[in-house]
Amino acid sequence: MFLITAIKVALTEDGADLTSSALFNESDQAHAQIVAKQDTIVAGVPIIPLVLEMAGGNCNSVLNVDDGDRISEGTLVAAIQGPAPTVLKAERVILNFLSHLSGIAEQTSKYVKALDDCETYLLDTRKTVPGLRYPEKYAVRVGGGQNHRMNLSDMLMLKDNHIEQAGSIGEAVRTLRSTHDPCPPVEVECRTLDEVREAVDAQVERIMFDNMKPEQITEALELVPDSIETEISGGITLENIGTYGKLGADFISVGRLTNSAPASDFSMQFINL
Repeated sequence: MFLITAIKVALTEDGADLTSSALFNESDQAHAQIVAKQDTIVAGVPIIPLVLEMAGGNCNSVLNVDDGDRISEGTLVAAIQGPAPTVLKAERVILNFLSHLSGIAEQTSKYVKALDDCETYLLDTRKTVPGLRYPEKYAVRVGGGQNHRMNLSDMLMLKDNHIEQAGSIGEAVRTLRSTHDPCPPVEVECRTLDEVREAVDAQVERIMFDNMKPEQITEALELVPDSIETEISGGITLENIGTYGKLGADFISVGRLTNSAPASDFSMQFINL
């Protein structure tokens, strides 16, 4: 549902293609190829026929690669045949989705590789483009990462503003568990060792070490029993994730997987048969 809505919005944003409609009519058939212009993991290939159908239909597409494939520069991703106005209207929308989602998958794969020697799992965050969370989180999975909560109801996370408003971690957790029956898992964002101790006393399901330095995280991990999951978050980069991964937390969450991933490069080329 979310993806279909996003495609509709993208096509609506482009409006009427006055250039193509003036130059071509529906009887003018176009043959096009989508080609990778760089080495990348690819994600979003199944979107190609969806966009073509929603742009006007009557198009055929042959998909030559699958999501999750690592492809090289010059790889033929898909071949398309259909009315020229429809193919041209769909071109930029297809490439935007394919480039964006493949970029996320490629970025994620680099972070996963940096954690190869660790027993810590890579998570994404809710730092996603509005309206594109589900396809973006799908691209993270394609790249080898795992999803944190998809929305606010998947896990109850107490952040600093919740705690300030509620008065304390303990009071906030008690309120959550008395309000929701059954209560979803509770995660607490902790910035200090005292907050970690309070979260442990509250017997939450997961504790996040928020923007803590490695030496502080090492101390914090000693305070948390095995029954409580641990997560490192904040300031994680490709350069330092290996260091944080070796500390022994269960998870590391990285906003950069979705909010800062460079787009992978693809082009659509028309060919004469």
